[in-house]
Amino acid sequence: MRTKTISWLCVLLPLGHGLPAWAEDAPAAAPAPQIGAEQLSGAVKKALDDMGFQFDGYLRSGFYGSAGDNLPKGQYQLGGDLQHYRLGNEGDTYIEFGVGKKWTLGNGVSWGAYVMPTIYNGKTSASQVYGYISGLEFAPNLTLWAGQRYHRVQDIHILDNWLMQDGDNYGAGVDGIAVGKAKLNLSVSSSGSYANNNATPNNARRANFQLTGIETNPGGKLTLTGAAIGGDFAIGKPGAALGLLHNQKDFLAQGVNNSLFLQTSTGHASLSGQFYNLDSSGAAQAGARQNRVAEVVDWQRGRFGGQAVLGWQSVAPDNAAKYRDSTLGGRLSYGVAANVKLLTEIGLTRRNADDQPAQQLNKATLAVAFSPNTDFWTRPELRVYASHYNWNNAAAQANLTTFAANGRTHANTFGVQLEAWW
Repeated sequence: MRTKTISWLCVLLPLGHGLPAWAEDAPAAAPAPQIGAEQLSGAVKKALDDMGFQFDGYLRSGFYGSAGDNLPKGQYQLGGDLQHYRLGNEGDTYIEFGVGKKWTLGNGVSWGAYVMPTIYNGKTSASQVYGYISGLEFAPNLTLWAGQRYHRVQDIHILDNWLMQDGDNYGAGVDGIAVGKAKLNLSVSSSGSYANNNATPNNARRANFQLTGIETNPGGKLTLTGAAIGGDFAIGKPGAALGLLHNQKDFLAQGVNNSLFLQTSTGHASLSGQFYNLDSSGAAQAGARQNRVAEVVDWQRGRFGGQAVLGWQSVAPDNAAKYRDSTLGGRLSYGVAANVKLLTEIGLTRRNADDQPAQQLNKATLAVAFSPNTDFWTRPELRVYASHYNWNNAAAQANLTTFAANGRTHANTFGVQLEAWW
């Protein structure tokens, strides 16, 4: 068959010079439209959105090493909320995959369900399992929800810490109450959660509010949060928390954003608005009086991006000495090619406890990262990094069972890590 086809082509091709004029002038067929990967991805996303599906999540994992026997591959920190500078200092694997479905029932009413399984270093759990309903006739702009969910306001990314949040336990609430141009969210929670097998330590209960979007000045908005804790506690009082957050866009220069956190709490309320130190394995835990101030700046100006933080926090436990944590550091990003950026992160941390020598731990990380573009926030991002840590003798004595075993006062780690969110 192949020989016959070639023979016919040899006969027909020369005849092409004698084709009639109408055949020679006939326009060529239009090329088939080409669909790019981004167009296809957008079309698929729109189709899923139209059907009410939601998919999101987070992933970090990689190859981690340390320059020494039995040295930790990450988690070098003094223990404060503002002291874990994470670049090249995680050494773990974590994934969360959120799946949701929304159903439209007519007359503006809709409801949905959402679940987020998680895996951390091989241990499976679920951080969110909840349902919601909205568009009810008596409250068309409100969302009513119940279950376990993230109820987050804002984090400091380079520290991997949500400074304002009140989720992570079984609860119920209403979101979106109009207060002028601001929005008010209200919720109540127990101390039960998926992770603790529905136990309710201390028979603890919590009520929270979040008042967001208060306009204060051009480009500036204010958020207020609060919590009230009740329960049966052997050490310390139930407690309460208050928080203030001011966000300013184009702070001093275009593309620069500033966030100022002012927070205080007592008893078994955390600064973020969650529970603090509930009983663990039958052992009573103490509450504390806490205060925090944190100033955060992030920016993207051309190829240069980053985030920096300056913070101070005091903790006065109900049954132990008061201590004060301070932090100063940041991560810088600079694009050197279309998909390549250089990263560096430096963190200086300190802990002062009453009648004890001050602890200090500092870290520095250099990395080359590959991502779709060179912006600071662009993910996925694959990094090849090396980190150095050093700490003083006081920090070594306080951490002999972890990174300072045998009295060591410095360490080096290296690795390749991928971080992504979607």
